[in-house]
Amino acid sequence: MGQMRGSDFLQIVSDQAPPRGRTRWLADRLRAAIAGGTVPVGTRLPATRVLAAELSLARGTIAASYQLLIDEGLLATNQGGGTTVAAAPVASEVRTPSPDVEGEPDLLDISSGLPDLSAFPRAAWLRAERLVLATATSRELGYVDPQGEPRLRAALAGWLARSRGVTVSPDSVIVTAGVAGALSLLSQVLRDRGVTGCAIEDPGADGTRRVLEYWMDTISPIPVDGEGLNVDRLAASGERAVLVTPAHQFPTGVVLSPQRRRALHAWAEDVDGLIIEDDYDSEYRYDRAPVRALQAAAPDRIVHVSSLSKVLAPALRLGWMIAPSHLRQDLVRKRWATDLGSPALPQLVLAELIESGALERQLRSLRLRHRERRDAAVRALAEHLPGCGIAGIAAGLHLVVSLPDGVDDAEISARARDLGIGVQPLSRHRFEPGPPGLVIAYGSHPIPRLEQAIATLGTLVP
Repeated sequence: MGQMRGSDFLQIVSDQAPPRGRTRWLADRLRAAIAGGTVPVGTRLPATRVLAAELSLARGTIAASYQLLIDEGLLATNQGGGTTVAAAPVASEVRTPSPDVEGEPDLLDISSGLPDLSAFPRAAWLRAERLVLATATSRELGYVDPQGEPRLRAALAGWLARSRGVTVSPDSVIVTAGVAGALSLLSQVLRDRGVTGCAIEDPGADGTRRVLEYWMDTISPIPVDGEGLNVDRLAASGERAVLVTPAHQFPTGVVLSPQRRRALHAWAEDVDGLIIEDDYDSEYRYDRAPVRALQAAAPDRIVHVSSLSKVLAPALRLGWMIAPSHLRQDLVRKRWATDLGSPALPQLVLAELIESGALERQLRSLRLRHRERRDAAVRALAEHLPGCGIAGIAAGLHLVVSLPDGVDDAEISARARDLGIGVQPLSRHRFEPGPPGLVIAYGSHPIPRLEQAIATLGTLVP
């Protein structure tokens, strides 16, 4: 098919473009044109410089709009062949273009520590999925090993060795339904062995606490300070299991110090205990060297858990557990009795993404994007909440903002919600009372939305 003029197939002029959000505005119109059949599959789109000139828009806006649809698998680039329409969107993907693309939903939520889900590598996932469907064997299409697809376990073992310093064989990897699935599975096995309580960091992730509270009889909060978990307080608790986030403590952002690491290992030996290492967002680091996983130092005492929720998307429900050998058989048996294991096809697709290098390329791209958003959030906080401390800057997908003494962070959160801003009070993640603060997640929103939300928060904090 021939190349089309921008003004011909889009039927728009530059005067229709909003002052902000032009990339999404143009992508919506391109998507609608493809869905409506105005631009059939196989059509070659105008070069970015050509369409920019015809619509009087910046060339970068055109390129970014094309990239959004490439990520969705609707467009494809060919070496020397320009950009062509690769597929039509399914009905659920089609959004009716609106003149007011900056109109906000009911809640601008900066409380959820998600990555930029708009950057999900749709095209790479589709390519890997097509390859898997074309090449999957009869065995791979049958019932999967409840421990996980062998190909994925091998790919994960290699990736974890490169990225986290976790040196294990594929036989040590158990594929789970995310971190929640791993914790639920592990809790049941521990109960069977007489361990009915677990220590947890204070403050710590509210969602993780609720999962453990469901399965365990007792949850013991252990305070966190500038070096991480207080191991002396852990020893005094009498618990034999503890969940920690040592690479980037949630929510404070503290890294567990070398001294505390050694003390934690010694505690596990002394009480015949188990350390559960939640490595939830270690892939994102900006201003510091990588912190090696705890598991490498005491593999017989540490269960290492992580997932794709912060790497690709929570919707995939894929995670993994590196378990000590003395627990592995019971964990796999429990997984088999629960649901026979995770679906095989998504596991094979993930294995292909790891083996091809697509997952690591995606992470490099996300680190750059998230770093820019982190920097913008810090600048906005300095402008709109001057004098408030900011912690957790060096890594992750969220910041912790310290509020003045006497401020009720839960009240600030409630007032923000009334103004359309969702933000977590630090008190939500505490067992014991402590200094007030806000947990601000910056990964999932474009910079203008972040700046708008933080500016609104600035009007609420005295």
